[in-house]
Amino acid sequence: MSLPPGFLDEIRNRVPISRVIGKKVVWDLRKSNQARGDWWAPCPFHQEKSASFHCDDQKGYYYCFGCQAKGDAIGFLRDHDGMEFIEAVKLLAAEAGLTMPEPDPRAREKTDRRTKLLEVTEAACRWFRLQLQTGAAADARDYLDRRGLDAPALERFEIGFAPDHRTALTAALRDKGFPEEQIVEAGMSARPDGGGAPYDRFRGRIIFPIRDGQGRCIGFGGRAMDPNARAKYLNSPETPLFDKGRNLYNLGPARSAVAKGQRLVVAEGYMDVIALARAGFEGAVAPLGTAITEEQLRLMWRVSPEPVIALDGDAAGQRAAQRLIDLALPLIGPGQALRFVILPAGQDPDDLIKASGPGAMGALLDQARPMLDLLWAREIQGQVFDSPERKAALDRRLAEAVARIPDERTRALYAEEIRRKQWDLFGGGRKTTPRAGAAGRSQARRQGASMAPRAPVPPISLNVPDQGEGLLEGAALLICALRPSITAQLEGRLERLMPRDPDRAALLHDLLTRTDSPAGRRGLETLRRNAHLGLTPAIIERKDDDSAAVMLLDLLDKLEVARATSHELPRAESEIQGEADEGLTWRISQITRARHRAEHPEMESSGDMNEDRDALSAQLSDWLSGQIWRKPPRR
Repeated sequence: MSLPPGFLDEIRNRVPISRVIGKKVVWDLRKSNQARGDWWAPCPFHQEKSASFHCDDQKGYYYCFGCQAKGDAIGFLRDHDGMEFIEAVKLLAAEAGLTMPEPDPRAREKTDRRTKLLEVTEAACRWFRLQLQTGAAADARDYLDRRGLDAPALERFEIGFAPDHRTALTAALRDKGFPEEQIVEAGMSARPDGGGAPYDRFRGRIIFPIRDGQGRCIGFGGRAMDPNARAKYLNSPETPLFDKGRNLYNLGPARSAVAKGQRLVVAEGYMDVIALARAGFEGAVAPLGTAITEEQLRLMWRVSPEPVIALDGDAAGQRAAQRLIDLALPLIGPGQALRFVILPAGQDPDDLIKASGPGAMGALLDQARPMLDLLWAREIQGQVFDSPERKAALDRRLAEAVARIPDERTRALYAEEIRRKQWDLFGGGRKTTPRAGAAGRSQARRQGASMAPRAPVPPISLNVPDQGEGLLEGAALLICALRPSITAQLEGRLERLMPRDPDRAALLHDLLTRTDSPAGRRGLETLRRNAHLGLTPAIIERKDDDSAAVMLLDLLDKLEVARATSHELPRAESEIQGEADEGLTWRISQITRARHRAEHPEMESSGDMNEDRDALSAQLSDWLSGQIWRKPPRR
């Protein structure tokens, strides 16, 4: 539905974002400044003990310096609580005392239709649970008892039973006043292909209700009691409520558990999730009878930046892990990672917990491996690399996989780690040859070249040294601290700095928001102690803010060039890896150094680096000792 202009702004003006987020976090009142609407708390999106999650009532935004989660009040309700956009707006409008605008007739009709279908599924859920207490469900109760599910577990997960009767549920729902068309549309009944009366979709099955992030019953999963049934598990069909590729079993309770510090664990099925949750791993979810989809991956990352995929230790589990790697590669990056646990052969989480206890499961989760390890294992498993062609084929497969990663920094780190693994694989274990005469040494070299795998030459790093970027960044931050009046002029450029060091990030945040935090003060103290910043040519004595702004702009331009260079070169290096010999690698490194010198002549010892060095150090010392970045007290 469309909203009138200014409606969302009015909501934001009436409802401070801290009021919305404060229901989900515990504010650190020592770090927060309540009078200014400046709030800090441990982040509700990832596990942490320190308060790195910042909420600003004046700007109406939140930001986590740990996992980089950010957004406004509506975004928080969508990412944390899994609400749809309009649902979040309705909740905030009610909080603000505003009346939602009337939707257009078609939108209202769609909402009413979903509401009626939800009434059908809730009624079906209650009916299934009642059926579990009947005589017809005796075998189902025995099965659940053997699986260790007691009465509290059955109640918690709302487990029910569908009797093996063709129209029992359909008749019960019709008796409650639901039209036949709604019963079919909700997925509770199906019409025969040849026409005729609808029949129950679930028959002779243990029933697991599937609820969305808001706790609404959108569908069901059913386990067959007949071992000869066509499908052991059957899910609801695609309906206006249920899309099995966009939902996860146990999502709502898992999200609450992750917000309290638990891991998000992704298992294969309903019983695995129930076993994990009852063993204390309450952040457990499962896909709904299919391989994990891209939409489900994104849904997981909205709950946790690093879900742990716990797959069965059989061949099917291994294949599922490999498929997931290919699906995730084009999506991963900072805040969107995966770790994997492969269970012992022939065991699922339920088996392992029953056999060895929750401690064994916890130990496996603690040892979860990053996705890169599984990618590497997949590409070398069963391979013999005894020829240049086979090594080149490995290089090509790995390069193609890494090239699919969209984030430049993540892609560069993957390439770097893969090169290290290749060096470990091909570079070790070569036998040495005893000393001999010239002819003997020549023969040994020829034999070694033909019999032993040739160790690759360790690649020369083509990155611009990080220290250079760090100095440019530090100098820019120091100028901002020394001349706070020019910070407001360049907010847009400064917001793109994104320092990796958390203390520097906090200092930048303090400068942009005119706040004062312990982490920011730490970052400034570190810059003060950095003697190299006193030698940075861009920080020279200036008497006016205009000149300081020019200096700052020059620093930011140079930093962007340096970062662009450092990001592109690893990418190029990874693309030529496996084809470059020592000579080519050396030539590229020389070209890089020459280009860097051409773009940064001031870095030459003969340049202006020495200009006014003593005066600079004296001026910086005066500025820092006087703490001129602090506002003077009001009189």
